[in-house]
Amino acid sequence: MTVATVQELRPGRAAPLAEAPPVLVLNAVTKVFPGHRGTAGATAVAGADLVVRTGDFVAVTGRSGSGKTSLLNVAAGLTRPTSGGVLLAGVDLWSLSDAARTRLRRERVGFVFQFPSLIPSLSALENVLLPATLAGAGHASASADRARDLLETVGMAAKTGERPGRLSAGEQQRVVIARALVLQPSILIADEPTSSLDEETEGEVMALFERLNAADGVTVLMVTHDAGLARRCPRHARMVAGRLVDGDLSTGNGDLSVPVL
Repeated sequence: MTVATVQELRPGRAAPLAEAPPVLVLNAVTKVFPGHRGTAGATAVAGADLVVRTGDFVAVTGRSGSGKTSLLNVAAGLTRPTSGGVLLAGVDLWSLSDAARTRLRRERVGFVFQFPSLIPSLSALENVLLPATLAGAGHASASADRARDLLETVGMAAKTGERPGRLSAGEQQRVVIARALVLQPSILIADEPTSSLDEETEGEVMALFERLNAADGVTVLMVTHDAGLARRCPRHARMVAGRLVDGDLSTGNGDLSVPVL
C-alpha cells in the first residue's frame, strides 16, 4: 500500500525515526455525504493519503468546511469512509464489528474536542477516570494513580476535587487532555482544541500539547483553522476542498514523501 507522509519539519526539530511504526494510515480515503431529494452529494474528503507515525505531531489546517473534521472522524473510526482504507495501530478499522471497533477506539485513541464536554457533576479527577471506569473495574483501579499523575502533568494537581463549573475554560481543557490520555492511547486526536479559548489560554494549551509530544512521546493529530498554531507543529499539511495538500506554512521545504508500507 502506497501512502503519503506529511514531511514538513520545523527548523531545529528532529524528525521522528524513519523506523517508527505507523499509528494511523489513511489510504485514498474518500467520504461523500449523500444528497437529499435528488440533490448531488457533498464530498467532504477526497482521496486523502496520510501516515502518522509514533511520536509525530501532525497538524491539518484549512478553512471551515474544507473537510478537516470529517477527516478526523473517518481516521478515528467514527464515520465510515465511502472508499479507501484506515489502519489504526495496524488494524483495518472497517473490517471489525461495531463492538470490536468501539473497543479498539476506546483503547487506542484519546479525543480532545473543541469544547471540554466534561460531566458537570463529577470532579476533575472523576472526569479523568471516566474512560477507565467505562472500560471496566480492572482499568479503573489501575488508572487511579495515573489519573492523578496526569492532572499533575497538565498543571491541575491542586484542583483534582473541583467540578467543571469552578474551573476556567483553559483549566477544563487541561482536564480533557488528561482524560484523553488516561488509558495510554496510541494517538491523541484533537479537533480544534483551542478555538474556544482566548489567545493567552490558547498558547498555554498548545504549549502543553508540545510538551506532551516532546517529553512524553505522545503522538498527536490535530486539526485547526489557525495557521499560526500549525507553524508550531513539526509536521503539517493543508486541507483544501477535501484534499490533503502540502502546506508550506513555515520556512521549511514542504515535501510529501511516499513510503511503501
